[in-house]
Amino acid sequence: MENKFQLFNTLTRKVEPFVPNEDGKVKMYTCGPTVYHFAHIGNLRSYIMEDVLEKSLRFAGYDVKRVMNITDVGHLSGDTDTGEDKMLKGAKRENKSVMEIAKFYTDAFFSDCKKLNIKTPDVVEPATNCISDFIHIVEVLLEKGYAYVAGGNVYFDTSKLEDYYVFSSQSEKELLVGVRDDVEQDENKKNKSDFVLWFTKSKFDAQELKWESPWGIGYPGWHIECSGISMKHLGENMDIHCGGVDNIFPHHTNEIAQSEAYLGHKWCNYWFHVHHLNDRSGKMSKSNGDFLTVSLLEEKGYNPLVYRMFCLQSHYRKPLEFSYEVLDQVAAAYQKLVRRVAALKTDGETDAEKKEMYRGKFLEALANDINTSSALTVVYDVLKDDMNDATKLALIQEMDEVLGLSLAEGEENSDGGKNGADEELTAFILAKIEERKEAKKAKDFAKADAIRDELLARGVAIKDTREGVVWELV
Repeated sequence: MENKFQLFNTLTRKVEPFVPNEDGKVKMYTCGPTVYHFAHIGNLRSYIMEDVLEKSLRFAGYDVKRVMNITDVGHLSGDTDTGEDKMLKGAKRENKSVMEIAKFYTDAFFSDCKKLNIKTPDVVEPATNCISDFIHIVEVLLEKGYAYVAGGNVYFDTSKLEDYYVFSSQSEKELLVGVRDDVEQDENKKNKSDFVLWFTKSKFDAQELKWESPWGIGYPGWHIECSGISMKHLGENMDIHCGGVDNIFPHHTNEIAQSEAYLGHKWCNYWFHVHHLNDRSGKMSKSNGDFLTVSLLEEKGYNPLVYRMFCLQSHYRKPLEFSYEVLDQVAAAYQKLVRRVAALKTDGETDAEKKEMYRGKFLEALANDINTSSALTVVYDVLKDDMNDATKLALIQEMDEVLGLSLAEGEENSDGGKNGADEELTAFILAKIEERKEAKKAKDFAKADAIRDELLARGVAIKDTREGVVWELV
């Protein structure tokens, strides 16, 4: 297959031609959710962009097999194997068993994905299905001298590697800046960077899920899950491994260490990482107890696909700042776009030459390191072209297989905006919100209050939040 793709590879820190191990076939792995709580929209940005990557490769003619894990055991709250198990934490919070929590939040995750037109991967594997696979990998690492037993736990010995910090030339101290929780020193470790492959009951007596192993009753470390599940379904050579940038260290670093020590050769060629979604206070997370979910956006009157379009307007390798003002602007643009597509007629023959030209432009944008903003521009260019409606509609339907915005499914989807507000009213509201914002900057609070009252008289209630101004029809 002719190579069409250029991807930024986190491993080499540069954009390079994408060449899969097997011609025309792509083996792709996605780090799945830890199913102890709802996914927030920051998590879902990664899954949206990974979905676009998969669909872009399929659009280009590749045969893609994509695998994703479900972490239903073993993910601790600290990045260096410390703190409470996230699944146990969720079970305690809701007074349920770990498996009840896992089932509920797995279903919730895929419900969110469906609303966002995120395709379910070809293989979805819970970690609890693969305990014997993890134990086998740990046994081999012990036999090869890459692991050791201490204090009842099995650790990977990073000193056995020539280069543990494969993703960066930064020092260990600099990398640890990204660690989310306070780190407790584990006296069992030979080296500070060593990590746990298998925990035993000697350290985590409260752990609900435990299995027999050669090292005692216990459960696997988080990092071993993705190595075991990916090798089970994709074999010893993988093309693309995906995740958020917060997975780079230590999770993906540890995956490479244990996988290549186990296999004895290079494991994955390309690493695809999606940057954070921020609000005005910083990176979105669940730690504050108040986080944005798809359901919350729906409660505020937004079509979830507006959030997908919001993500597509920015490059996946750039931080993206969320605000309701911007989301309102995207909602208005989405509403207008769907209506323009809905107005297209299906009569007439399609223009093969035009189709080929625009399809090539669309593919060129995607092949340029998944430039979704440029890909969206091609959609608008199609609508502006003087070709007939049948050709426009055929092109947009094909492009939307990648973009996933349900552009051609009729005007019932055009309420990308808020609670049924039409395009004219939405534009008026956004203009008034911007006018009020300028008044407040100028400390003209009387004018700001007057604008609020004017909107309320039109049946629009506004509310100032940390992320920006929220509005709804009342």
